[in-house]
Amino acid sequence: MSRPPLPPFTEQTAREKVRLAEDGWNSRDPAKVALAYTEDTVWRNRVEFPRGRLQAEEFLTRKWSSEHQYRLIKELWAFTGNRIAVRYAYEYNDDSGNWFRAYGNENWEFDGEGLMRSRHASINEMPIGEEDRKFRWPLGRRPDDHPGLSALGL
Repeated sequence: MSRPPLPPFTEQTAREKVRLAEDGWNSRDPAKVALAYTEDTVWRNRVEFPRGRLQAEEFLTRKWSSEHQYRLIKELWAFTGNRIAVRYAYEYNDDSGNWFRAYGNENWEFDGEGLMRSRHASINEMPIGEEDRKFRWPLGRRPDDHPGLSALGL
């Protein structure tokens, strides 16, 4: 299975890969998103360390069952060869209706077929008021005309 764009990345293809990842996560479809990762993918996400595509899918299923109204923006930070670094922010509310914004950085490594072999995420979050939300597009893919992180001052 191949997931273009493939490494080695150029600035254009790295930006495309980042947007495709953002779009996938904004779908909140764990089975679909998990297909972007190798069978033996290795993750670090806060205090969880999923190993393999199946554990990644299980992780995403748990994540999106408790993070409601999830909306994410990713931005390219750096790239070289088969690696990409991104920064991102996402907003969601919990089962009690409390809103949060999470900020993070990820380091990605891809195999030759464009599947993500490793994903190392560092994430911090803070409570926000509903009035402080910045990500207000309809659930799903972020519209092309919606500002990115830099434009939002994040």
